[in-house]
Amino acid sequence: MFSPLIFNIALHGMEAAAGARYRWNPYRESNESVPGTPVLIRYADDLVALCDSREQAEQVKERLTPWLASRGLAFNEDKTRVVHLDEGLDFLGFNVRRYGEKLLIKPSTAAIRRIRRRLSAEMRALRGANVAAVLRKINPIVRGWAAYYRGVVATETFRKLDRHLWRLCYKWATYRHPKKSKHWVVNRYFGSFHPTRRDRWVFGNRNNGGYLLRFGWTKIIRHDLVKGLSSPDDPALTSYWAARRRKAGPEPPVDRGRMRQLKAQHGRCAACGGLLLDTDRPPTSPQEWEQWLAVTRKAITHQAITETGVGPTDDHGTLLIHTYCRRRTVTGRPAAPTPRHVIGPA
Repeated sequence: MFSPLIFNIALHGMEAAAGARYRWNPYRESNESVPGTPVLIRYADDLVALCDSREQAEQVKERLTPWLASRGLAFNEDKTRVVHLDEGLDFLGFNVRRYGEKLLIKPSTAAIRRIRRRLSAEMRALRGANVAAVLRKINPIVRGWAAYYRGVVATETFRKLDRHLWRLCYKWATYRHPKKSKHWVVNRYFGSFHPTRRDRWVFGNRNNGGYLLRFGWTKIIRHDLVKGLSSPDDPALTSYWAARRRKAGPEPPVDRGRMRQLKAQHGRCAACGGLLLDTDRPPTSPQEWEQWLAVTRKAITHQAITETGVGPTDDHGTLLIHTYCRRRTVTGRPAAPTPRHVIGPA
């Protein structure tokens, strides 16, 4: 967390140094790049400069070399390349490549290889565990990886990963019961576990109805460019960033009843008006998505939010409030202050 922050401070102004220029577009209500100038995308110390020609790309590198040297930094020549978009490039786990007249962003081959290897290793390590342990371990991985890549062209990748994961689950089941027939194994671990999807090949637990999530169940939501120079730290843009989080934020790992309740209450506590599920910043990697989902599920499991029968919001006449708000309501103390940010149905 601190490394990206330090680099963001040290490398502030790199776009201008590279020659990037922007102008206001009143129709889109945002800035757009001036034709003929490069576009620079940076995260911490990783960057990509999109240029009109190889000559312009070399010029950008020449401009940035002394600019970086003044800060005690330099390009890593082993990782610095000038490539054509028809060849494509990998950046932050994504592959950016032009196919004919279309520019497509997909999960990179290296990222797909890593998740396949991780799933294989995890399932191999779980050979001695029961199906409940498999679901606890694998579901956060599926949720986190799919959430990170759902903003790009990933439908086919999700489909292939689902096939890979299904084979791993079937192999795990046959290893666990070597003397049972394939028909018995299928009846034991596969079925129509999902309450709304008509799929009888879902891997699950017949004891409690739990089931393994699929990558393909994650809805693709295209990334919406940030308007102009909007900053999440600008208090005047609170409503703008809240709307972005509502549109592109992850769905909290709650049951459908509580999900409807969260949306009906606009994600806010009925007692104090604060956000029921909050985070300081959106996750920026598959691992951070896993952590966010795990922390949110743990908070719900430990009753960080609870129900109270104080209103006619749904058929049961219940509202969702913070657990500490309920305790303070009982003791007569004031409720807690409103948290800052939300990811989910705010």
